[in-house]
Amino acid sequence: MVRPQYERNVVESAGRGRIFSANGSILVGQADSWNLFAEPKRIDDPKETSSVLAELLAEEAGDRKLIKEEGLRIYSLISESDKSWVPIKKRLTTEVKKRIDEKGLSGIGFDKDEVRKYPEASMAAHLIGFLGKDQDDRNIGYFGLEGYYNETLTSSSGIHKAETDVRGSPILFGISKKSLSYSGTDLNTYIDRGIQLIVEAELRKGVEKYGALSGSVVVMNPKNGGILAMSSYPTYIPETYWEYSNELFLNPVISASFEPGSVFKVVTMAAALDLGVVGPDTRCDACSGPLTVGGYQIHTWNDQYYPNSTMTDVIVHSDNVGMSYVAKKLGIEKNVEYLDKFGIGRKTEIDLQGETNAALRSLKNWSEVDLVTSSFGQGIAVTPIQLLSAINVIANDGLFVKPVVVKEFVIGDKAYMSNNRDQGIRIISEKASHEVKLMMVEAAKYGESKWTYKQGFGVAGKTGTAQIPIAGHYDEEKTVASFIGFAPHYDPKFIMLVTLREPKSSPWASETAAPMWYKIAEKLFLHFGIIPEK
Repeated sequence: MVRPQYERNVVESAGRGRIFSANGSILVGQADSWNLFAEPKRIDDPKETSSVLAELLAEEAGDRKLIKEEGLRIYSLISESDKSWVPIKKRLTTEVKKRIDEKGLSGIGFDKDEVRKYPEASMAAHLIGFLGKDQDDRNIGYFGLEGYYNETLTSSSGIHKAETDVRGSPILFGISKKSLSYSGTDLNTYIDRGIQLIVEAELRKGVEKYGALSGSVVVMNPKNGGILAMSSYPTYIPETYWEYSNELFLNPVISASFEPGSVFKVVTMAAALDLGVVGPDTRCDACSGPLTVGGYQIHTWNDQYYPNSTMTDVIVHSDNVGMSYVAKKLGIEKNVEYLDKFGIGRKTEIDLQGETNAALRSLKNWSEVDLVTSSFGQGIAVTPIQLLSAINVIANDGLFVKPVVVKEFVIGDKAYMSNNRDQGIRIISEKASHEVKLMMVEAAKYGESKWTYKQGFGVAGKTGTAQIPIAGHYDEEKTVASFIGFAPHYDPKFIMLVTLREPKSSPWASETAAPMWYKIAEKLFLHFGIIPEK
């Protein structure tokens, strides 16, 4: 008598790589999950099997109507005996699997699946991303680290092929083949859990307090570009990503372009100082009133004018006319050259999926009006991460470092440093950097946000209130408020950018983004052990 034989393939999954904070806490981990399947040809009693499974799988235990519906659904799948394999239900817990195993049902089996666990719920959601499915129902990372490092994190599944009899039992001397499974690579990040928690809490409070549509905060190590914290609000919970709209998945820090406004003035000033066309004490001979350029009048933000201002005064007063004077000294060609050096118009290449870029117009398309308005952050677009990276050149003694989230890749018990670390690229001289730093210190002390200044911590900072362009004109009420700063200016331990979109309590950054920046910074001073100078 010839015994009928079957081949059974069992997928053996290894774990997807985990993601850790710099402190060693788990940002993203793994949990066992099981996909239930049936092999109809091996099921003795489809009706009884359906009934037993329905009792264990119904979402509301004890709800007879739901149990009956679940039983009918399962029966419709497993009663078709011409099929060799059918899926029943995905993402079952180990506890449910154990209860089903105890029933000893023939023709019922499980495949192990990858399920991500996020111990901190929504913390750093935009930075982390989530694990979803592709069109072929395979696991794939989307957005953030999960998307950017999908191949690195992905495990390699093994397959065990074995000949079985009609009841699914292995044949003793049957053919058996097995391929090994491999776990995905773990990621150690620069994210400081303590700082991230501070940022998340204060960002939410700030958005609610100032009535903003949204907001974001990013904190970076000025020396190596390591991202210490990154958060945007509103946010979502990666573990249940399907409950949220797609718009929430985009990370505004790397994907939302905006006109930066006055915060950008320090970039233009840095370029002019590096080129030597102005110095800190150069006097502006055009600062006594509005300036006409190409048929347009340039005004200061508050229509107050300061004749014979020094370049430091121009930054302290956030003077648009003074910046127009600087831009004209710089010239179109050199201005565009320095914008490119500072990374404006190019992606930073941060290791997060979803970074976008607003390209700079070509040199031939620049007019004198474009030149002067770009000097105070209008008519030019950046993402928050581009702006942070550009102004970090000033904090980092004139060197550009690429922002980066992942510090190390861990395979087994060995850690390998991320290969995108460098010593930085010289953009401006150390002298020019020092000069702009001191200007930013003066702006923090005596500028429009001076009331928020914390004495003794050596903060260098600048506000930016950018009107939002709508239908060909700027809306005076709708703004993006921002504040960027680093401390202490002589040896910065952190650089931080705060942005608030359309704050309703006040359109001005000095009354919204600046106090929020200092609220976070107070806690960072303690975190980094920055002691106030007497």
